[in-house]
Amino acid sequence: ETPPAPRGVLSAHSTSPRVPSQQLRLTEEEKRLLAQEGVTLPNALPLTQAEERILKKVRRKIRNKQSAQDSRRRKKEYLDGLENRVAACSAQNQELRNRVQELEKLNGSLLRQLQALIKQTSNKAAQTSTCALV
Repeated sequence: ETPPAPRGVLSAHSTSPRVPSQQLRLTEEEKRLLAQEGVTLPNALPLTQAEERILKKVRRKIRNKQSAQDSRRRKKEYLDGLENRVAACSAQNQELRNRVQELEKLNGSLLRQLQALIKQTSNKAAQTSTCALV
């Protein structure tokens, strides 16, 4: 019996016979990860169960990496959107504060005008009543 192959090395003994029917096509990312794991896969299909497990593992790593990148991108887009909304709300808030200040000044001015008119009216009424008594 042959000893089990060390991690990353494929055993020459396979449970499934190799009948080259199709060529195995790997992406550059798959090739890079396989090389990183120290594994070389044959160019022809079918693969042994061990080779299929390794290939599935590599493809799962790639899917997880892509999913994580997509998640980070979506999070960044969401946060950028929130920051834009905060900036817009802050600008609108400042505009409204300025408008409130203007209206308060106008209100104060109108109040002074009203008080002056009331004072004038009350002075005229007092003078008229004084004249009537004489």
